[in-house]
Amino acid sequence: MGSTTDKIKGLANEAAGNVKQAAGKALNKPGLEAEGIAQERKGEAQQMVGKAKDAVKKVVDKA
Repeated sequence: MGSTTDKIKGLANEAAGNVKQAAGKALNKPGLEAEGIAQERKGEAQQMVGKAKDAVKKVVDKA
């Protein structure tokens, strides 16, 4: 997967996670809220992977 793809998927997971969290709070469903938190964290991690790939590519391109 490319760095841009990782970043896009990360943003999508973060957004979906935020929606699940809000729905869980509104519907008083702690399980859904926890699932949203986990999905948001997954999205954050995916974005970090994309940024790390960009950083590695910059180092390799300079070499």
